[in-house]
Amino acid sequence: MSATTELRTLPSGRQASKQQNKAAFFFLLPWFVGLFAVTLGPMIASLYLSFTDYNLLQPPSFTGLDNYSRILTDERLHKSLQVTFTYVLVSVPLQLALALALAVFLDRGVRGLAIYRSVFYLPSLLGSSVAIAVLWRTVFGTEGLFNEALGLIGIEGRGWISEPDTALSTLITLNVWTFGSPMVIFLAGLRQIPASYHEAAEVDGAGRLRRFWSVTLPLLTPIIFFNLVLQVIHAFQSFTQAFIVSGGDGGPADSTLFYSLYLYQRGFGNFDMGYASALAWLLLLVVGTFTAINFWAAKYWVFYDD
Repeated sequence: MSATTELRTLPSGRQASKQQNKAAFFFLLPWFVGLFAVTLGPMIASLYLSFTDYNLLQPPSFTGLDNYSRILTDERLHKSLQVTFTYVLVSVPLQLALALALAVFLDRGVRGLAIYRSVFYLPSLLGSSVAIAVLWRTVFGTEGLFNEALGLIGIEGRGWISEPDTALSTLITLNVWTFGSPMVIFLAGLRQIPASYHEAAEVDGAGRLRRFWSVTLPLLTPIIFFNLVLQVIHAFQSFTQAFIVSGGDGGPADSTLFYSLYLYQRGFGNFDMGYASALAWLLLLVVGTFTAINFWAAKYWVFYDD
């Protein structure tokens, strides 16, 4: 066979591109199936159900904006929003501050860094599990380990979970304790800061605190912003901790009635799935609003080193 014949049998550039596109689409097909069957499909269905009266047992009946008008007069919903906002605005900054402090400590070259990193990261893997929530309820119970520790120093314990004044604080502490994931991200960001910046600041007479405030922190702001967005979204979606620790009823005086827990109660406790769908879309709006605010505010404090 001549060289000309061989060239004719080879696919053209356009044909080769089509074949590559078909192969790429074939490998992306499972993702598209998941996108439409698991994500977009249920979202469209929930949007329709939010305008209906649906109890899971009978066909949905269209009610217009009734479910959304109920949001304005639902006192338990307003209480759940108050609890959730408090949880997010208190626990997320404390969690990120602790994660950053430990990341700075580990970045100093501690021996056994891999072991420390694994130990500190472990709570993030288990923090949302049922087992840890049950353990937390045992630790802060009336006869729990925390009260026993207080008894050793002469302090009388209390029902940290059963009293409205302290129930939410225990869940905030649990979320702060799961600092491992942002800590690892902070540690990776610290490793990317050139040592020459610190050396130049040290030559200019800057102390350790000044170098952290003027060099490390500005260069780390993109990582702080990334962790902030992720942790805010995660905190708004918290459910397992409140469900297990509070027994699924919202705790004493609804002090641990997270928004996601109230949504679950309406949908699967009262079988009011139409109203629960409306609450789900309200949650999407709230999370989207907070995320948009974070991105808008980022231009004032996030520094990108070009």
